[in-house]
Amino acid sequence: MANKVYVIGVGMTKFEKPGRVEWDYPEMARQSGTRALEDAGVSYESVRRAFVGYVYGESTSGQRAVYELGLSGIPIVNVNNNCSTGSTALYMAAETVRGGLADCVLALGFEKMKSGSLGTTFDDREQPMMRHIQALCELYDPVFPPAPWMFGAAGREHMSEHGTTAEQFARIGLKNHKHSVNNPYSQFQDEYSLEDILGSREVYEPLTKLQCSPTSDGSAAAVLASEAFVAEHDLADQAVEIVGQSMTTDFASTFDGTAKNIVGCDMTVQAAREVYEQSGLGPEDFQVIELHDCFSVNELLTYEALGLCAPGEGGKLVDDGATTYGGRWVVNPSGGLISKGHPLGATGLAQCAELSWQLRGESQARQVPEVSAALQHNIGLGGAAVVTAYQRAQR
Repeated sequence: MANKVYVIGVGMTKFEKPGRVEWDYPEMARQSGTRALEDAGVSYESVRRAFVGYVYGESTSGQRAVYELGLSGIPIVNVNNNCSTGSTALYMAAETVRGGLADCVLALGFEKMKSGSLGTTFDDREQPMMRHIQALCELYDPVFPPAPWMFGAAGREHMSEHGTTAEQFARIGLKNHKHSVNNPYSQFQDEYSLEDILGSREVYEPLTKLQCSPTSDGSAAAVLASEAFVAEHDLADQAVEIVGQSMTTDFASTFDGTAKNIVGCDMTVQAAREVYEQSGLGPEDFQVIELHDCFSVNELLTYEALGLCAPGEGGKLVDDGATTYGGRWVVNPSGGLISKGHPLGATGLAQCAELSWQLRGESQARQVPEVSAALQHNIGLGGAAVVTAYQRAQR
């Protein structure tokens, strides 16, 4: 029988515009890792494995990052899974505890990025997303940079099929910027009007700049532990249980001729189904959700992929105010990737941190009332989707 897995400590840095702060990734990791260990109330010597995520960096940067916390000889595994890197590290750490291989494990992610559009590392070999790009080229003429084109094309497809409007997508950006005002870790804490969102520079119709996640520097970390470790260290009052977790990669359906599946919707659908089955929870049982809003379009698509509404009805959730304070769910109370920022390796672990604080009632001005269950979604093209369900530990 699989062991229960608990998040016992979380920590993160403030997310920053690249170059704004003179720091390097070891310092970022020291800050987030130290905060997570202090939050858990355990020393680094208690950690028996570490999984460290980053996308832009040299081999074994994970070791160099964790060495800021201590030198104990434990296995340290470097993780790179595009934008889902942080949650992949979380998944691997949880699997290690779940399988009984270690009773206290660290998942840490960081990114030191360059301003501007994301670039490739090598130009002398096949690009990992070339098959996805070629499939989308059969539907929409290619535009550079590829990421906003890919998600923007999925938005155009949704508009064509379901009558979704540019304003509905813009309202998601409006919501997430508003949420970030109360998040001291957020890269941006500015509130905008709908006119500001719609009137910002067009990136790829229907997306404007204020509906797109920025490049960011930052780090986040989580300490995971077994039920026996939680009991031994008297951590039940702060422990948050991972009650369901699934990671999927691309299916044959990814290339079925729809833009939404090329950008990962079917991966999300399948991962969510597995999590709901594992946890015994459904979309109606969660109060707060952190999901992958790399672009406003993807937040709306993910509403449908997670089963918050039927296919084609994501725009109605926006119109009804169902995904903000006072609505059925609060989605991205942190500000999401659009406003909190998106340092690729740290994003999934920052989502974990936010949901842990929400479940512990420690989110201050952005606290969602009466949170008993929380849902996380993180996706990386190429591809990997990780969905995780959390509940407060039984006390």
